[in-house]
Amino acid sequence: MPDYSSDRRKVLKLFGAIGATCTFPFAGEELYGQTAHEHASFVPSSPGRFLNDADFKAIARIADLIIPPTETPGAIQAGVPEYIDLVVSREPDHQTLIADGLRWLDTQAKEFNVDRFLELEEHDQLSILEPLCESADAERALARNVQFFALLKRLTADGYYTSKTGLIDELGYKGNAVRASYPECVHEH
Repeated sequence: MPDYSSDRRKVLKLFGAIGATCTFPFAGEELYGQTAHEHASFVPSSPGRFLNDADFKAIARIADLIIPPTETPGAIQAGVPEYIDLVVSREPDHQTLIADGLRWLDTQAKEFNVDRFLELEEHDQLSILEPLCESADAERALARNVQFFALLKRLTADGYYTSKTGLIDELGYKGNAVRASYPECVHEH
């Protein structure tokens, strides 16, 4: 496993701030985190899914680069690749963008004398993704490949922070807990 910083905020800084708003293509009772147990036995290319095995592995790698494991599990352990496949399987516009983006990544890999993005060393993968991220974060001329990365980044954050791993383990969400008191805000002078 790569040696990641123990401070997830530093890791996420590499890919810019992940937006606070999540857009889900399904009703609240279907949120991924509420049904994550159903995805434990996920098989890529199963009926109702979009990604084939190779594309699933590429999506998983990108999600892992966006939210790697640190002291808490990362995107892969939280089931984010399965979430992305679920969302993409329901959104025809996403399907074309994802397919085009994955093919674009493989064409970029050829500049490093390999056939596929997954065959690249991590630093070479990052050298391809970082400019996409910078453009997506700056909302500069959203070329098709930048739109692809922006979608993957958003879906990675959505999937992670609606999973038990992201919501409870990472953010410490306690649920519908009633507080006995509400302490005053203390301002340092």
